[in-house]
Amino acid sequence: MAPPTMVVHTPPKPLPPSPCRSVAVIGAGAAGLIAARELRREGHHVVVYERGNQVGGTWVYTPETESDPLGQNPTRPVVHSSLYRSLRTNLPREVMGFRDYPFVARSDWSIDPRRFPGHAEVLEYLQGFARDFAIEEMVRFDREVVKVGLLKGGDRSQWRVKSRKTTNGTCLDDEVFDAVVVCNGHYTEPRPAEIPGISTWPGKQIHSHNYRTPEPFKGQIVVLIGSEASAVDISRDIAPVAKEVHVAIRTPKGVTLGKQPGYSNMWLHPMIASVHEDGAVVFADGTSAWADVILHCTGYKYHFPFLETEGIVRVEDNRVGPLYKHVFPPALAPWLSFIGLPWKVVPLPQFEFQSKWIAGVLSGRIALPSEKDMIEDTENFYAELKTAGIPMRYTHKQSEEQFEYNNWLADQCGIPGMEDWKTEMYFATSKNRKARPETYRDTWEDDDLVSQAYKDFARFISDQTGCRF
Repeated sequence: MAPPTMVVHTPPKPLPPSPCRSVAVIGAGAAGLIAARELRREGHHVVVYERGNQVGGTWVYTPETESDPLGQNPTRPVVHSSLYRSLRTNLPREVMGFRDYPFVARSDWSIDPRRFPGHAEVLEYLQGFARDFAIEEMVRFDREVVKVGLLKGGDRSQWRVKSRKTTNGTCLDDEVFDAVVVCNGHYTEPRPAEIPGISTWPGKQIHSHNYRTPEPFKGQIVVLIGSEASAVDISRDIAPVAKEVHVAIRTPKGVTLGKQPGYSNMWLHPMIASVHEDGAVVFADGTSAWADVILHCTGYKYHFPFLETEGIVRVEDNRVGPLYKHVFPPALAPWLSFIGLPWKVVPLPQFEFQSKWIAGVLSGRIALPSEKDMIEDTENFYAELKTAGIPMRYTHKQSEEQFEYNNWLADQCGIPGMEDWKTEMYFATSKNRKARPETYRDTWEDDDLVSQAYKDFARFISDQTGCRF
């Protein structure tokens, strides 16, 4: 659902120009890195808080998993990453990079030159970006943010950030900033499916957040819930070692149920209707399977345990709101903002557009509408979703609408929007994925678009060993 056309009733007024505002960025993943660069480019003083010991966020792979395989125990030690060992990108590298730092294979840091590389190559790219733009000097590593709240007695333009060292848990910092940009990601807090009868079902359950390798499922019967990219990947990762794999999907329209082509031990079913004490899993069409494990590839919750906004920003049925264009809470704009909430998108380019918008607004170069008009626009957007029958939990889902949204952001910033070849490549990849689900990462028919991409990259690439900036 595209954002509705904004009708401005009150002439927007920019902030008083400021050469420098102090800004806290929460998280040093892809969103936090580009936010830090754009904020500094705009002249702001930036501090990035990162609970890990390196940049990269969710792209930092670890074989470690959580003690609670479903991720529901609030006291559990949290593992940030949800990567599995075999993960490769489901988008080609040409569309993934930041505009002036193309994600090309480079001899100085590339370890996986494939067009659809593994997760380690993405991490190398992000680390290279951080080094080349000297972003790490702004990052405080091993620093967990425990509270972000309005400064008491302030005018909602002063924020107190409390943090502690993750190595010893002591509170070391209590600082005040003009603005906070939240970039903590949304692939850490599992959102498992609700299944009738699950309390007495004797098998094991695990969320994909805690899936790493297929070996623990050797010889087992696995029921996997989900139809998005991780579900497709993990079902194919497990199939060679499992006895049986049964994939349950919410919307079976347009797909062939039953045994899947190319596999002797994989079946596709409609959603689970119920489970039983004898280990049986019954699907909506009446078919059933006895299973050892239910694997939830069912997505994640938006989670901001550190954020205190006096009830202004809430998470309700996985909608973070109210937010103007998925970024600014109208009552707290522009002093609080979020980067990276939309999903089913090409993430890094969108992070860049959002970051440029936030940085320009904070400096007073770009004007926001009045609070009243931002509220009206946001309420209109929510009303359109409701009228279209789109559940609240899909508020931040964009898919094809991402390109109109990105171009709107670019227009606010006074910069070019998404490149045509990038949009065409996204749709070509989606079409190829449907036609060749097993091989689309290694077989494609859009070499003309790849050629266009590298002609565009030529402005930034000096040779195959490095980039000039």
